[in-house]
Amino acid sequence: MSRYTVVFDACVLYPAPLRDFLMELATTELFRAKWTDAIHDEWTRNVQRSRPDLTPEKLQRTRELMDASVLDCLVSGYEHLIEIINLPDPDDRHVLAAAIHARADAIVTFNLKDFPREELARFNVEPMHPDDFIRYQLDLKAASVLIAAGNIRQRLKKPPRTGGEYLDTLEKQGLPKTVAALRPFASLL
Repeated sequence: MSRYTVVFDACVLYPAPLRDFLMELATTELFRAKWTDAIHDEWTRNVQRSRPDLTPEKLQRTRELMDASVLDCLVSGYEHLIEIINLPDPDDRHVLAAAIHARADAIVTFNLKDFPREELARFNVEPMHPDDFIRYQLDLKAASVLIAAGNIRQRLKKPPRTGGEYLDTLEKQGLPKTVAALRPFASLL
């Protein structure tokens, strides 16, 4: 298993298509994925707000499946580090504290402005956009990323999607670089 470790911020776990892709990739052992119960609480609270049709029980089941699918994913015992961190949004300090405690190499987030490179560098952590992160994984081991994308696409039943349609969905998730690299392989997904 790779020693490269990332903490997923709640914003990348909120949209189901991106969460599914990241979880599938996390099972490939290309990297070690981490998150906390507080991160779970944040993304599930936001999903519940925008999708009241999803019951708390369904979201709890998703959390449990995520935790069971990715080895050693939950970070705990990081809370004492929160006070030493200075970020533009104090509510994000727990994410960096978890990354420090887990000895993560990066925080995967859409909110790069909330995780200034200079502050994270103090702790040897890099902020990384999910598109750059997945594209990096594709550069390292294209076959694993293609298989992961294909596995997800094949599970889509309501409605079923072609490889190209699945890539359109990923592009809407903010992954244009990843999709551009995967587009020539759409028929294989």
